[in-house]
Amino acid sequence: MSAQTSTIKHSKKHERLVIVGSTLGTLFEWYDFFLFGAVASVFSKLFFAPLSPSSAYLFALIAFGVGFAVRPLGALLFGRLGDMIGRKYTFLITIVLMGGATFCVGLIPTYAQVGILAPILLLLLRVLQGLGLGGEYGGAAIYVAEHASPGRKGRNTSWIQMTGAGGSILALLVVYVCRTSFGEAFEEWAWRIPFLLSAVMLAISVYIRTVLHESPVYMKMKAEGKTSRQPIKETFGSWANIKAMLIALFGLVMGVTTVLYTAQTYSFFFLTQTLRLDIGTASFLNAISLAICLPMMWCAAAISDKIGRKKVILTGCLLAALTIFPVFKALTQYANPGLQAASTSSPVTVRAAPGTCNVQIDLLGKNPPVTECDNVKALLAKSGVPYDNVADPAAVSPVTQIGGTTLTGFDAAALKSTLEQAGYSSQADPARVNHGMVILLLVILCVFFAMVYAPLAAALVEMFPARVRYTALSFPYHVGNGIFGGFFPAVAFAMVAFTGDIYFGLWYPVIFAALSVVIGGLFLREQPVEEESPGLHGAPGRA
Repeated sequence: MSAQTSTIKHSKKHERLVIVGSTLGTLFEWYDFFLFGAVASVFSKLFFAPLSPSSAYLFALIAFGVGFAVRPLGALLFGRLGDMIGRKYTFLITIVLMGGATFCVGLIPTYAQVGILAPILLLLLRVLQGLGLGGEYGGAAIYVAEHASPGRKGRNTSWIQMTGAGGSILALLVVYVCRTSFGEAFEEWAWRIPFLLSAVMLAISVYIRTVLHESPVYMKMKAEGKTSRQPIKETFGSWANIKAMLIALFGLVMGVTTVLYTAQTYSFFFLTQTLRLDIGTASFLNAISLAICLPMMWCAAAISDKIGRKKVILTGCLLAALTIFPVFKALTQYANPGLQAASTSSPVTVRAAPGTCNVQIDLLGKNPPVTECDNVKALLAKSGVPYDNVADPAAVSPVTQIGGTTLTGFDAAALKSTLEQAGYSSQADPARVNHGMVILLLVILCVFFAMVYAPLAAALVEMFPARVRYTALSFPYHVGNGIFGGFFPAVAFAMVAFTGDIYFGLWYPVIFAALSVVIGGLFLREQPVEEESPGLHGAPGRA
């Protein structure tokens, strides 16, 4: 009896070590990944300098999205390795790749120093980051799940899910400290410090992961000769696996990803680029809301252990789809009441002849906006000013109506002056920002984020057999993130700039979250592949 008690205590201790080791490593890796987004406004100036400000920021967001786009390739590459050689060694490789790429971002020269080579190097390193993260998430989630005690899979894997928010908080706080400590020097050279710090985090992560043992489920398969020799072929050669991946992609990941990035990424872009809140304040408020969100994630995962993953995740998607618009409109009211007042008292309208306003995306900056209408809309978009578009075939030059003032053609100084006089300030008034209400609204978004994201890892692990789990889980997760999440900020920003409606980009998450509710409700089943690790619990599990 005492020997059995000792074994249980040892297994519980090792289970906690697995959670801590996996969580810290993944936390640092998310820090590396989100750090890029936290300094997107700096990158737009230093690496896309020839572009107009609005186009430069758009391309900084696209560069951010490139990391997501290549994650499916990383999922296939490292998923295959994880199913063939083991979970531990594979996600040790991924963290070295990710950490090394992040460190190198802190060393690359800017556009002013080496020209077009600068954005090319930035994009290449972002690709390496995406490849690394493509193999990291699945490995960490599976590793923890395959060590979990019965009935605790959701709670244990929720720690991995928390690392996304935790890494974002860490990135925002490090950037905030560097901004406040170095002032204007941050945008000149001190932006490199957060990236160079990743070397320290990398060393800690590598050390922790080297002392962990391999997954007992994988070790059992290996001992029995049941590991897959061709995981990619086996994954995509089975209709059962393909069907499960499609349900995972459209019934879970599509909705979860858009809700996640609405709460965690787009809300930050909205506060800083549209509502004109200073980056330091927005980072601080966002970090507080995410910190409050962390215990909510554990609670959501614990509930999913009791009532099932499907109910918790799809309820979160439904609530998000119903409330995203009112939450963001309330953010405008409490973060920048001046903008809301100005848009009511002095609405802006742009009248132009059809065909005179272009949507121009020019990576090299050799073809800036050429028409007066292009310049008017670029300035309005950069200023975060909502406006209505009116097609007027009789208009020779664009006519901008700002309240009772009419401007013909494009005169940047006159347009800026008129906007200021109408109440469209270039910066939100700090004295009028209701910090408490902004945090509350961000926390509401985080509640949805917790509900959809915390149980996701356990839900995905339970959908696939162990022999191809690394590959089959990672692929739909990262495809969904790449397609639906990676370019969300850039697409939403472009939607807003095109229509003039600052809320128009929110249709993106609302539609995809609602679709996941329908698809997941129809096809997703609570049918977990139950496995108990023989090394921990003494009972042979199915592999």
